[in-house]
Amino acid sequence: MHRILQTGRFLLRSQTAWHKCSSVANMMQAVCVDVPGGPESLLLRSVCRPQPKDGEVLIKVHAAALNRADLLQRRGLYPPPPGESDIMGLEVAGTVDSLGPRVKMAWKPDDRVMALLCGGGYAEYVSVPEELLMSVPSNLTLGQAAAIPEAWLTAFQLLVFIAQVKEGEVVLVHAGGSGVGTAAVQLVRLFGAVPVVTAGSEEKLKMAENLGAAAGFNYREESFAKGVQDFTGGKGANVILDCIGGCNWEQNVSCLAVDGRWVLYGTMGGRTVEGDLLGKLLSKRGHLLSSLLRSRSLQYKADLVKAFSHRVLPHFSDQSASLRPVIDSSFSLEDVAEAHRHMEANRNMGKIIINVVPPNRELSD
Repeated sequence: MHRILQTGRFLLRSQTAWHKCSSVANMMQAVCVDVPGGPESLLLRSVCRPQPKDGEVLIKVHAAALNRADLLQRRGLYPPPPGESDIMGLEVAGTVDSLGPRVKMAWKPDDRVMALLCGGGYAEYVSVPEELLMSVPSNLTLGQAAAIPEAWLTAFQLLVFIAQVKEGEVVLVHAGGSGVGTAAVQLVRLFGAVPVVTAGSEEKLKMAENLGAAAGFNYREESFAKGVQDFTGGKGANVILDCIGGCNWEQNVSCLAVDGRWVLYGTMGGRTVEGDLLGKLLSKRGHLLSSLLRSRSLQYKADLVKAFSHRVLPHFSDQSASLRPVIDSSFSLEDVAEAHRHMEANRNMGKIIINVVPPNRELSD
């Protein structure tokens, strides 16, 4: 990791235009990638601080969280949507720094907020449409809150907007030890359905069961399709949340219930399939659905944030605090390359946090 400090006047591409940075006061630290590649390509650099546009809120970032999409973007395989920041980072938590023109909501400086982003989170400041901000529950630190927006909104979107899960249904969650997986298990329970998971270690399965999974299957050691069939008495899973893709298709179809919904939101296990996928899916009257979140419209994301804030967010701070973000580990912004290596090695159980502001400073602010 190299800390590259640049002062004086220079140009940096930002949201939609090229802006001049005329003073050190208008700059910030951010993680940049000049040439796509491995974790060593991540560079900490002084760049222009974003300026909030109409309807945007400038956040002083205290913490960001890693997502698999960040690894792909670093390698040049998942570019940001047109017009969005080239800086990685899809979710942050921090405090309101300032408001752009014509902000309608009642945000004010120093409010504790968390936000869903299209990019820009690996930085000291990020400007966000006001509709994508959520208040941080009072019992959570900003580091914990950074683990919520992308992972939990993704899981909520898949279960509610896409699969339309119903009470009593069995939901198979692949990668049950991941950020989205740990969120999905808890949400399935909250909605009165039954979560079962796959994971690659007994430790991850145990954690998922502690979060509420009714059963877990180690995909390295057993057929998860047989496990699901045995658990359901041969009926199969009503919903499958699948971030794996190609290598799992036969087992997915095998354990899918008649009229079941198979929701694809990632292809970590490959994008191609060979065999009679369509014929077997047709015989189950199965629904193959797919979804991404980053490329959705602002209105879609705003509706998602509003629904999540109403239906789920109170359960992070109610008396029983029935939901909790699962944190695997934390790294400083200077050590972001090590954080990427940790995720690429598939060692994490839950979310990996990047502390932009050291946690002890958060407590004293």
